[in-house]
Amino acid sequence: MAVAFPAVKTREVAQTCLCLHVQRAARVLARHFDEVFRPLDLTNGQFSLLMALNRPEPPTVGELAPFLAMDRTTLTALIKPLQRRGLLEVAADAQDRRKRRLHLTAAGHRLLKRAYPLWCDAHAALDRKFGNSVGLRALLGQLTSQPRANDQQGAPRGMARSARRPVGPSRHGGEQRRPSPR
Repeated sequence: MAVAFPAVKTREVAQTCLCLHVQRAARVLARHFDEVFRPLDLTNGQFSLLMALNRPEPPTVGELAPFLAMDRTTLTALIKPLQRRGLLEVAADAQDRRKRRLHLTAAGHRLLKRAYPLWCDAHAALDRKFGNSVGLRALLGQLTSQPRANDQQGAPRGMARSARRPVGPSRHGGEQRRPSPR
């Protein structure tokens, strides 16, 4: 008979885990802003992406992913429906054809002009409801500005990212192999 994990430990985690509390708060806020943007057929993530593209120089996918705290695959999945709607365009970089640059189209700018007042009203309502949003943003900024554990730390200079990953069983049942050093 297996020994059950103590329920008191589960309650401890539920009451004290910062990760859990931030995840729950993020989901509540995401649902709130999804409702705000629903009339525009826009999600909160799409709004954030479009806002992140509103800059003088079009960013690359690689530059944008860390800003939005996303991996490139997730960001690419977020880009595609906006691209199909004609709100953004993806073009090869002029100097390095391997890089893709993202920029807002005229339709994307028009949508942001309609979405921004909705965001302002919803955000002001949250500020009134919860008060110290400046302090909360400062704390969250401290969290999001921390380097990720797997970014460049502890790996010899010039080592490929794949070589820094742990080695173990692959999705296909075989053993993963670390690339041989060159």
